[in-house]
Amino acid sequence: MKEGKIAKVSGPLVVAEGLENAKMYDLVKVGKEKLMGEIIELRGNTASIQVYEETEGLGPGDPVENTGEPLSVELGPGLLQSIYDGIQRPLEVLMEKAGDFLHRGIEAPGISRERKWPFKATASKGDKVVEGDILGTVQETTIIEHKIMVPPGVSGTLTDIKSGDFTVEDTIALVKSDDGKEHKLNMIQRWPVRKARPYKEKLPPKAPLITGQRVVDTFFPIAQGGTACVPGPFGSGKTVIQHQFARWSDAQIIIFIGCGERGNEMTEVLIDFPELIDPYTGEPLMKRTVLIANTSNMPVAAREASVYTGITIAEYFRDMGYSVALQADSTSRWAEAMREISGRLEEMPGEEGFPAYLGTRLASFYERAGKIKCLGSDDREGAVTVIGSVSPPGGDLSEPVVQNTLRVVKVFWGLVDWLAYQRHFPAIDWLISYSLYLDMIKQYWRKEVDPEFEELHDEAMAILQRESELKEIVRLIGVDALSTNERLVMEAAKSVREDFLQQHAYHPDDTFTSLKKQYLLLKLVLTFHHKAIEAVKRGVELKVILDAPVREKIAKAKYIPEEKLEEFNQIENEISEQLKAPSRVGEAAGAAQSSGGGE
Repeated sequence: MKEGKIAKVSGPLVVAEGLENAKMYDLVKVGKEKLMGEIIELRGNTASIQVYEETEGLGPGDPVENTGEPLSVELGPGLLQSIYDGIQRPLEVLMEKAGDFLHRGIEAPGISRERKWPFKATASKGDKVVEGDILGTVQETTIIEHKIMVPPGVSGTLTDIKSGDFTVEDTIALVKSDDGKEHKLNMIQRWPVRKARPYKEKLPPKAPLITGQRVVDTFFPIAQGGTACVPGPFGSGKTVIQHQFARWSDAQIIIFIGCGERGNEMTEVLIDFPELIDPYTGEPLMKRTVLIANTSNMPVAAREASVYTGITIAEYFRDMGYSVALQADSTSRWAEAMREISGRLEEMPGEEGFPAYLGTRLASFYERAGKIKCLGSDDREGAVTVIGSVSPPGGDLSEPVVQNTLRVVKVFWGLVDWLAYQRHFPAIDWLISYSLYLDMIKQYWRKEVDPEFEELHDEAMAILQRESELKEIVRLIGVDALSTNERLVMEAAKSVREDFLQQHAYHPDDTFTSLKKQYLLLKLVLTFHHKAIEAVKRGVELKVILDAPVREKIAKAKYIPEEKLEEFNQIENEISEQLKAPSRVGEAAGAAQSSGGGE
């Protein structure tokens, strides 16, 4: 194939002339070092290429070679426990080759060609197979069974299949299609990153993705196969909450994309994840995780590739029938890369200099999430849940990346700095956040947790909204202007905020809360509120209610271990006992004070 030549270099954008048979999104090798790039615009004889490595030293006349194929990822055993850069180069392998500092143009296959995997055939010779059918399995890690599937576009009769130890390129099966053509199948697939993988049917999301974060699971839940956006200003805890989702969500596979974030944040993931124990299996969390690191000091253009690489790997595990959670941190850095490339292409800018197609690109990424019926003869189902964080300058939620993201996602967790500064984690503002999956997930609560959970949720939200109204009165006139019942609402809202919503990310019993414990904890907070209202009607003084010793136990209830949930019933009985009659309330408070003074 005839080589082209560089005509112009402008940062990560290279313009080449003379590329024969060039197509949009073809993968090209630029310069003598064969730097990887992708064609993003064609005009007559010239092709504009975004290069995924530093372009320093390139100049007009340097060669450009077209591979004729789109940017693709390798899919097969060996993905899990790997850390890749934005274009699926394994960083550990590159470090062995080049040391701590990577050279330009260095290459390594995404999946090892030397390692042998124990393939166990589940299909038999003579079986009729279609695309997506499972031929056999490989125990990739102690907790994940990697299913080897018939690649899309292949169907026919199995003329040969064998179990044994094979490399990913060894032939494990032969399929003869109806037209007599023979296909040699191995354990590796290549798939273009910009093209969504096929499936039979998209299904409505019904079950929640349980994250163990109370403000998320109870107030603003996300469904398996759903999409969510986490915008917030610098320092509000976007990365921390993404790490919590990666650690504790009940997805079977975790894909974590560090897209343009600082290197120390990815370093934290690298150090923590191998040491963290998966709460569902008792094994290291890395055994079900793929990390894609494209940090802020790596080439800007590769941010786009990292996002597409991540979603394609997620779809591959989804096709096996797994539930996958993909975290992208953060899509703002990808949008900034698009803005830079668009400026160098001299395109007409949209709002705030971002390209006019910003919304379309974001939508095409998020729409690849979903719960689906997988290809194949069986009825297996898989799901990809996408959670993207957005970093708007100064926390301005009206800026284009946030607004375009909110048009396509169904869950909005709005992080605010004033909560973060109060050490309230997660710093999700309950007055601006929302979830459009709530109605579907309430049905799940009624069936799987408790029919009362839905009522508790609605009442707690109403209390928090009423508190925001009463706060205005308190600011203007003072707390003495409130009636006794309004004071009780303020106290109940404070309890919901501090005893339920606020969570300790590093406390062993508070970092993760099951749905059952979330229900019991919220019920405890609201039971005290109801009993307090009843006590006031019977003439009990407000001060006596607020000084009830059981309130301290309610505040500490979040630290009750999952295996001791019966303690919630004991505290509930104490609430009833202490708020039963005026004399009892006074006696309980007096006893608590005297015992406290004696100590």
